[in-house]
Amino acid sequence: MKSTNTVGRIIGLLFLLIFVMGILVYQFLQGPILFSDDFLINATPNAPKLITSVLLGSLSGLFSIGIAAMLFPVFKKYSITLAVLYLAFSILDFVAISIDNTSVLAMLELSKEYMTTVEANANMLESMAPIYFQKHWWTHYLSLLTSCFSVFVLYFTFYRTNLIPRVLSGFGMLAVLLMFIEILASILGEGISMNMLLPMGLIQLILPLWLLVKGLNTKWLETNFGVARLKE
Repeated sequence: MKSTNTVGRIIGLLFLLIFVMGILVYQFLQGPILFSDDFLINATPNAPKLITSVLLGSLSGLFSIGIAAMLFPVFKKYSITLAVLYLAFSILDFVAISIDNTSVLAMLELSKEYMTTVEANANMLESMAPIYFQKHWWTHYLSLLTSCFSVFVLYFTFYRTNLIPRVLSGFGMLAVLLMFIEILASILGEGISMNMLLPMGLIQLILPLWLLVKGLNTKWLETNFGVARLKE
């Protein structure tokens, strides 16, 4: 199963790129600008960063769909339902990222208008800023919440198939649940602690590194390839 091992390493590389792009987008290119109180002033001078963040966000969404497509023939050996769910949720993630990106660009355009407008209209644009800020907050958190579904299906399938060590897939499922609880609580106005997202960041770094070094567990595939029953 050398070809499957190669696929596993390619998937690991894509996961690592997604992880790096996520750090760049939310910690450096976008987060410090749009989640600040004075984004009206800061967004326009940092327009290249925001546009880059949108492009990287879209690319990471496409990478996720690509990963789901590559894993589809592997996952369907165990369960066609899980294979379809993972692909469908990955496409949903891309849609959620695209919606979030539109709110980013809307904030940028509001900032540009504010920086070039006459003083008479400045107060009106300033009054609109909190609305745009909250819109982006909602699209961002709903995008994070949506991502939990595809990631949970991924680790659940990994756990059931033993394609990676179960200690990793089990930790991954726990990390997703912690993230889901914290994001949902924040949406409901009862945030617990952002530290609950740390396990997700950790496993999303460990997984690609593991896949790059070890690939997928080909022993499981050799035992079950072509003979495994589809489990619903």
